[in-house]
Amino acid sequence: MKRLDLRATGVVATLALAAMASGCATVTRGTHEAWSVNTVPSNASVRTSNGRACDATPCTFQMDHRAEFDVTITKAGYREWHGHVTHQLSTAGGAALVGNGLIGGVPGVVIDGITGAAQQLVPNPLNVTLDPIGAAAGAAASTGAPETAQAPAPSAP
Repeated sequence: MKRLDLRATGVVATLALAAMASGCATVTRGTHEAWSVNTVPSNASVRTSNGRACDATPCTFQMDHRAEFDVTITKAGYREWHGHVTHQLSTAGGAALVGNGLIGGVPGVVIDGITGAAQQLVPNPLNVTLDPIGAAAGAAASTGAPETAQAPAPSAP
């Protein structure tokens, strides 16, 4: 009889642990996310203050959810662009934190807080339209949509 009780206790404990883990953002979301950069025009260089770089947009990096960094985007003939990426509580991460509070308790909330799993990078994706400089500005303006002629104003009788 004791052997049956021990098995039942083990099954209940395993189910309880699985339920706690299912609400944990660290388990469900991980601690990193794909962060993407898109530019118009494409093929611009990207450098971040945390040491990441790519030579031609679009590009995607694996970043820690808690990362906070500056971004510099350059392309010949265009103004250099500078920006900042930060993090905030994500909708999915917030739901996982609530699940931790209800099911997993304090340990799960603490773990998610330490790992940053409930956070998300903003903006993500980073979409930037670069401003042309010098001769490139005139060339960009001349490649726009053709102008339409206006009809003459009607003459008075």
